[in-house]
Amino acid sequence: MNDPNTEARRRSRRQLILIAAVFLAPLMIAAGVGLTGWMPGTRGNGEPIEPQRSFVDVPLTLEDGSRYDWRDPEEPRFTLLALPGASCAARCEEQLAMMRNARITMNQNMQRVRLMYLGERTPGAAALAPEWQVARDDGKQLSEFRPTGADSLAAILVQSNGTALSLYRDGFNPTGLRKDMKKVVK
Repeated sequence: MNDPNTEARRRSRRQLILIAAVFLAPLMIAAGVGLTGWMPGTRGNGEPIEPQRSFVDVPLTLEDGSRYDWRDPEEPRFTLLALPGASCAARCEEQLAMMRNARITMNQNMQRVRLMYLGERTPGAAALAPEWQVARDDGKQLSEFRPTGADSLAAILVQSNGTALSLYRDGFNPTGLRKDMKKVVK
């Protein structure tokens, strides 16, 4: 015959195991998903610049001849750097306008992002809005990030301390750039 106390203990143990499984299952699933490298919502749309580097020592010369200060002395601000390819025509101009619009959609945080066009003011770039500063990289230290094709444009998002965060290669999605800026500029 079965002892009623033994049966009650078995039932209590099964209930305890079931309760523990309910609480441990999500943790095990999360650990498994994390080990595979998939993390929802944590990846940016740009490519990380590796090895991470600072642009503080990269001298950029503004149109007026002064040197660009990566660290704004008044307020910490990010720099959105536009790097045109061999020329800047219709497609490049469209990307520049979308980058400017992405900055505008940040509303009150829009002033925390400076727009920098790294190239000569060519006919295609002449349509740059007043928000864009124009500079040149005399030492060609940023040429590795510049696209090689005609009418192409790449972008780099740079932190207020001069550290490069993300590279957006030619053909990047401006919506993805806007999402990344909203994540980091708060």
